Amino acid sequence: MSIQNFPANLQAAIQQGFLAREFENGLKSKLGFRAIADRETFAIGIGETITKTRKSLKTPVTTALNPTANTNFDNGLTSSGWGVEQYTLSINMFGDTTDLNMVTSAVGIASQFLANAHTNGVQAMQSLDRLARNALFGGAQNGVGGYLGGNTRVTTTLSAAGTTIAVDDIRGFQRIIYDGQVTAVGSTNGMTVTVGSSSYTLIAATADTTNVSTAPDGVSGTLTLSGNVTVSDGTEGNAVVSAVAPYVIRPNNRLTTAGLAAGDTLGIQNVLAAVAGLRRNNVPTIGGSYNCYLDDLQLLGLFRDADFKELYRGAYGSEEYRTGQVIEMLGVRFIPTTEAPQQSAIVSSAGPIHRAIVVGQGALVEGDFAATGYSDIAVDTALMEMIDGVAMVTREPLDRLRQIIAQSWYWIGGFALPTDTTASTTIIPTATNSYLKRGIVIESLGTDGFSAA
Repeated sequence: MSIQNFPANLQAAIQQGFLAREFENGLKSKLGFRAIADRETFAIGIGETITKTRKSLKTPVTTALNPTANTNFDNGLTSSGWGVEQYTLSINMFGDTTDLNMVTSAVGIASQFLANAHTNGVQAMQSLDRLARNALFGGAQNGVGGYLGGNTRVTTTLSAAGTTIAVDDIRGFQRIIYDGQVTAVGSTNGMTVTVGSSSYTLIAATADTTNVSTAPDGVSGTLTLSGNVTVSDGTEGNAVVSAVAPYVIRPNNRLTTAGLAAGDTLGIQNVLAAVAGLRRNNVPTIGGSYNCYLDDLQLLGLFRDADFKELYRGAYGSEEYRTGQVIEMLGVRFIPTTEAPQQSAIVSSAGPIHRAIVVGQGALVEGDFAATGYSDIAVDTALMEMIDGVAMVTREPLDRLRQIIAQSWYWIGGFALPTDTTASTTIIPTATNSYLKRGIVIESLGTDGFSAA
């Protein structure tokens, strides 16, 4: 394969870097969820899945040593170790292609060639950004669920006390961390969950044959408990929350997504609660602030919040009011995005559900396969460019009439959500029980005028 098989005007675009520049401009066209991921290289020759191990800190010592025990070689000390926890990083290949007929597209062929590269770059960026978003909210492959996991509601009222309840989303209920390893929930390693107002032990989570979940990318199914659930607890609409679920904030302390009602829009107090939740787990910031990804209607709700107006009273000339956006405040960096998960109204009297997520450093890990772009056969480097972990490939015309070239991209990698189970109250007194501590979701409705389904 050689660059000489392309028309002269396309050769110039390739040789002078115009093609790669167009692809890169598309790939980096906007900041998104992928930007918060810690990047790791997935080495070759280790299969498609790798288990990563993270160590904990040791419990602080607050008891003085006994002077009478300060003898022998150990001086009265007993060796102690630190705990470990594991998370799984799986990789897959993603990509797409665009064909260009050099004969039928002879007019303006160079500009169309560059336009294809830019469009492919935008597509690659959006694809990876959406994969990162889906992992954050829904969970990574073979993981413990995402930041929406372990927090759902009963969908069918029990006719009599029983051990099985139907729920809207089983994500976050399927696996538990047992002895530092992620394993399926079972009778010997159950999960404590709250159904309605009582605690039960979960021993199995089964997905429905036909998925009817209302949550974004949710998985409807049934949860099996070790004992009977009362009818009062197993009533439709009651909250079902895992003891190790991430924290989800809703205005006016609504217990479930379906419980959101008119007027439950995003407010400053919700953002402050998210910041407090991250700080109590000692989650590190990202460049001095936490990132908050939200859509523009949630941001509009923030401007209509009474506390926000009080904060900016008299500041009509402030940058925030003049530009209609908030960049950084309250220790949070607000990043509007059109990729925030969208959900139609659950209750007809309410409106579509909007979800923001406030995250700190280490909430997401991206694994890039080390051999992406590698070939045993010599390849003209001008026809394959590696840009931000994504391979851009331009193929010479191989059809019978030597007219059609292909412009493609591919990425081999995956996203994982590291857990922080070892950051317990013995190490951080204010720590929560959540497996995932580095992000908090804020659910709300849209603002007036935008709430209709």
